[in-house]
Amino acid sequence: MTRVETSIVTKAPPEKVWEMLALDRMPEWMDDLKSSEYITEVHTPEERYKVGTTAHWMKVDKEDHDMEIMESLENEKIVFRTSPIHGVRVIGTFTLKPMEAGTEMTYAADYTMPWGVLGKFLDKVMMKRAMLKDIEGEAKKLKSVLEK
Repeated sequence: MTRVETSIVTKAPPEKVWEMLALDRMPEWMDDLKSSEYITEVHTPEERYKVGTTAHWMKVDKEDHDMEIMESLENEKIVFRTSPIHGVRVIGTFTLKPMEAGTEMTYAADYTMPWGVLGKFLDKVMMKRAMLKDIEGEAKKLKSVLEK
């Protein structure tokens, strides 16, 4: 399993950052997501963050996959996993730390590459850099959305 990680500090309080980490809000700041619809029935705002909650995501490139919340501590941490995308499964973790003037958010993506030795080679030469670039860009866009 490979991990890439980035952190941002935003002026927004943890509660405001938390709102944007709901599965249906992520398309607002993840460039490759076109839409997100809950598979699990959601009747209250709190249920959007409940362990086991799932959503179906349609990506801009017309690929789609499902997400499931694996861990959730309100205003502190949320962990989700994807269904395999081209054989790659991603576990995303957002950790929020209150600061005097806002929130420090750490965004980590752990993923496994399929295809044995070829997958390990592709990870070293391109995938790890591409994943890091993606999460850094997403974190910057989230910061921008939060500080509007």
